[in-house]
Amino acid sequence: MNNLQIPAWGIWAMLAGFAAFIGLLVAYFKRNHGLKRPIFASPYTLWIILFTVVPCILIAYYAFTDVNGQFTLDNFKNFWDSNYDARKTMGPELEMYLEMGFTAEDLGLGRGTVNVDTLIYSLWMAFLCTIICLVLGYPTAHIMADREFKLGSTLVILFVIPMWMNFLLRTIAWMSILEDTGLINQVLGWFGLGPVKLMYNSGAVLLGMVYNYLPFMVFPIYNVLNKMDYKLSEAAMDLGCNKWRTFYKVTLPLSLPGVVSGITMVFMPAVTTFFIPRLLGGGSTEMFGDLIERTFLTANNWNVGSALSLLMMVLILLSLGLLRKVDPDGEGGSMI
Repeated sequence: MNNLQIPAWGIWAMLAGFAAFIGLLVAYFKRNHGLKRPIFASPYTLWIILFTVVPCILIAYYAFTDVNGQFTLDNFKNFWDSNYDARKTMGPELEMYLEMGFTAEDLGLGRGTVNVDTLIYSLWMAFLCTIICLVLGYPTAHIMADREFKLGSTLVILFVIPMWMNFLLRTIAWMSILEDTGLINQVLGWFGLGPVKLMYNSGAVLLGMVYNYLPFMVFPIYNVLNKMDYKLSEAAMDLGCNKWRTFYKVTLPLSLPGVVSGITMVFMPAVTTFFIPRLLGGGSTEMFGDLIERTFLTANNWNVGSALSLLMMVLILLSLGLLRKVDPDGEGGSMI
């Protein structure tokens, strides 16, 4: 796998996509006798073809082939059983040990659950992150969208400003806060309290995820609530509903598209994140994004890495399908 190259058909596919794009441009000019507004979307079409569609095809190709380019499902078997390749490599030698009365478990070659366990752990951490972001984000978005709250626009800016900084830098900043000699432990030291182990555990990873992904929950909900017709709430209160009943019967149902959009925008990046566990988890925790990166870069196994990526893409598509079903008009999809 050290000399892995893009297959010739992959290069031809990129060239064909570029040629098709040029052909469409020529046909457009001939048909419309010049430039019109839709032509300015053409660079995005080219970008999608070359850097989204073709790479997805390549990932699918590597996921269903071996090193020699032959069709196989072994890459997905490697996901289910991380020791599958080791048993396959031993071949006749393993058979000899089995005939001698040893079991695969005795040889440390039983079904390996590392990959599946990592996915389950990632889903659980992403679920916790999403729930916490929802609990924190919905009230925040509701306050920001309240017409009587004069600092709503200021809060929007305060949420946006940290996003101007690099994602990695924001995470590293938390290291200086949580480490043994960090800000929190220094404050605790002033009160005579010993240093607390805040870094290199699942709690630190979860904190970093919530901090980085909270705006992606707040903004879709804020967007929906900000567009909501407040006359509906006033009408409900005129008909005898108190504030809590008005919220439950009117505001909450109307804000569900933003809630679903926020859940999707938080959950999927949280499942695939890999910088945060590495920095704040210190290697003691590994999420599915770390597993994919390690499989590609450390193990240099593009085939298994592509299979893992394809499984993650299926999860993303399922989430997008749910979002499309609940929010068909994309009312909650806007960031601001």
